[in-house]
Amino acid sequence: MAVTLNETPSGNRLHIGIFGKTNSGKSSFINAFSGQKVSIVADVAGTTTDPVYKAMEIYPLGPCVLIDTAGFDDKGELGALRIEKTELAAQKTELAIILFCEEEMKQEMKWYHYFKEKNTPVIPILSKTDLYMPEQREHLIELIRKTTGENVCPVSAATGEGIRELKELLARKLPEGYGNRMITGDLISADDLVMLVMPQDIQAPKGRLILPQVQTLRELLDKKCLVMSVTTDQYLAALKVLSKPPKLIITDSQVFSYVYEHKPQRSMLTSFSVLFAAYKGDLPYYIEGAKAIDSLTADSRVLIAECCTHAPLKEDIGRVKIPRMLKKRFGETLKVDLVSGTDYPEDLTPYDLIIQCGACMFNRKYVMYRIDRAKKQQIPMTNYGITIAHLTGILEHVSLP
Repeated sequence: MAVTLNETPSGNRLHIGIFGKTNSGKSSFINAFSGQKVSIVADVAGTTTDPVYKAMEIYPLGPCVLIDTAGFDDKGELGALRIEKTELAAQKTELAIILFCEEEMKQEMKWYHYFKEKNTPVIPILSKTDLYMPEQREHLIELIRKTTGENVCPVSAATGEGIRELKELLARKLPEGYGNRMITGDLISADDLVMLVMPQDIQAPKGRLILPQVQTLRELLDKKCLVMSVTTDQYLAALKVLSKPPKLIITDSQVFSYVYEHKPQRSMLTSFSVLFAAYKGDLPYYIEGAKAIDSLTADSRVLIAECCTHAPLKEDIGRVKIPRMLKKRFGETLKVDLVSGTDYPEDLTPYDLIIQCGACMFNRKYVMYRIDRAKKQQIPMTNYGITIAHLTGILEHVSLP
């Protein structure tokens, strides 16, 4: 994906999912919580179909994505499709809010336990509190508290009750270590010189940079590094004008070999995709998964899992370059399947290897969900940058965050 420098990508924002029964007041709640008309509010059951994703800034949480989901008790064939979308939203959720509205709470508790098993912080709220008599309100709050073991936040979208308190509670419930992950890890520090080698080819639309480049550049500036950005054809010329070699060179994976061949001996080398393997996924697991490449044969089957849903481009890294590299080594009959966006097979067992992109469009929660699925089905998994570094024989020379 390409972005401008002042955009904050949704994959980097805290994903807050709102879950509850049909007509439990989710859409009204999200509108009151955000202070905007994010979702359509109506008395008709099933008004919310596909989840609504709203990126915004919320004090004291910072940049967030609010996810308004369809009721998890939706009925019928269309309802089943809506619930599938709700389940997908749950896989991306980093902080979950479950709306309770009655004594019968079997389905709410099913979702509560789902999030607890995924180590996702959950906040139960009693919604529409303005509609209850005082005794009924206190009875429901106590019942939810005893059932979940959690403090319950009473909220009314109509009166605004509990909205400020909920935001403060969410800030205290942030996942442990959230916001502390760094793309470049401890590879560099203030005043280090870092060179970014960024081919501006057809995959980088005119006037824009692709998302991993933008995010990495911003982090380097925040770290007070000295940054030099060049295209591949200016790489050698840029090295010549420097009085000292860069501490670190970060390159696009597709030119890994060329950059490695010509880099100064003292300079560390990595790629945007390798950095994102650690930032968004499980780097040791990806490196272990890359070893499975050597066991592929002409009869193997590989899944390329791409997050973006862009139109196919000439020399696309996932659709063209990596499949070509694999087939050159193992034979043209090696089968390569590709999925994009949130399409991801339930059954991964037909595959000998999964190769995930850098996942700059997804949050880490969702990437780790995919990794967990692969681990449970015992299918090796790696990513674009690790794959190319392994195939070109330079992985052992790549600096890891």
